[in-house]
Amino acid sequence: MNLVIDAGNTQIKLGVFSEGRLLHVETTVEDSFTDRIKSLFNSYPGIGHAILASVGHLEKCYTDALTVFCPVHVVGARTRLPYRNSYATTQTLGADRMALATAAFYRFHKENCLVIDAGSCITYDFVNDYGEFLGGAISPGLKMRYRALNAFTARLPLLEPEEPLDLVGNATVSSMHSGVVNGLLFELDGVIDQYKSRYSDLTVILTGGDAQFLSNRLKNTIFALPNFLLEGLNQLLEYNKS
Repeated sequence: MNLVIDAGNTQIKLGVFSEGRLLHVETTVEDSFTDRIKSLFNSYPGIGHAILASVGHLEKCYTDALTVFCPVHVVGARTRLPYRNSYATTQTLGADRMALATAAFYRFHKENCLVIDAGSCITYDFVNDYGEFLGGAISPGLKMRYRALNAFTARLPLLEPEEPLDLVGNATVSSMHSGVVNGLLFELDGVIDQYKSRYSDLTVILTGGDAQFLSNRLKNTIFALPNFLLEGLNQLLEYNKS
């Protein structure tokens, strides 16, 4: 069994895999990390390896705690990748994007695949039909856009994401919802359309914390796979065991 850990900017996602099958998934926060790890090892004593991908600032003491239970692979510049990596600055490529590209490479082998991760940031990662990771794009995530409107203006309130009632907002709050949500949807559909015009037979994956909120509102056909990153981490761990 493998324990996979995705330490993002706002939460930590934990998954337990056995022979490629996801048995358990949960989310936690840094303060509860050690307790949840102990609980998982008690519940799944067959866990023999772990992998950690961190894009946040998980304290080293927490990662060190993992080594008490089993060997731990921390995703980084020395991680071996199953695909050809054509990213120009490989040392700055995020562990999350490495894992997403891995999942795309294995699940959609010999296909053009665009993975969109809708989390704190929106990341676009493209693996072509030759198994080559070319890169993609990074833009502000849904909640970050709301926070920016509040932080960089004097009077706009901080709102939680909400579906706009209409394209035309008739008040400040409804105008903000229309601008943020519709603006992001226009971006997503526009980016997908651009990739489709350049690459034939494109498969599009939407994952991340805001995937469910966004998926049914896009005009393009996509696959919504909430645990795609965990899947890629498990595959990276298996690939780096040998």
